Amino acid sequence: MASTNLSWTSSSWLQNPTLTKNINIDTTKVAYRASIFTIVAQKKAKKTRKIILKEDVTALGKKGQLMDVKAGYYRNYLLPMGVASIVTPGLIKEMKIEEERIEAEKKRVKEEAQQLALIFETVGAFKVKRKGGKGKQIFGSVTAQDLVDIIKAQLQRDVDKRFVSLPEIRETGEYIAELKLHPDVTARVRLTVYAN
Repeated sequence: MASTNLSWTSSSWLQNPTLTKNINIDTTKVAYRASIFTIVAQKKAKKTRKIILKEDVTALGKKGQLMDVKAGYYRNYLLPMGVASIVTPGLIKEMKIEEERIEAEKKRVKEEAQQLALIFETVGAFKVKRKGGKGKQIFGSVTAQDLVDIIKAQLQRDVDKRFVSLPEIRETGEYIAELKLHPDVTARVRLTVYAN
């Protein structure tokens, strides 16, 4: 059996002028058809998720905050840690109810602080007795804890000593102390210091 070598130049099919003419026409038709169709690339889909945080997350946000995060960050970190969930209409309604409850609680606390401030300011001066020294001098000084103890004894109200600011008291006389009962409410209390 003899082997035959075919090459493009020796092929009788390519040498036939009628066939090559048809091929050229077909390729131009194909090229012409290709130019009619334009390929439109789709925009890359946004891969973000609208979430609500269930807890405070460092460098991301506070509890109850709505935000958009990347889908992978939500899927791989926030969801397994249980600190966020996808926003749904029911969740938004729940969140609004919770915000209203928190706002009502803040308003109640502020009103309570205002009433307490009114009580402190109408009581008059709290009297502090200390052992006297020369002239107006007293032994020791009057501290925030002393004022807290007097308020508790006279009005049966608990006040944290960290919220009491007193001037330095080392002499007898009348002084004004400030009680920070709420970030927006400060009560001014008169304090009379006298010696035994």
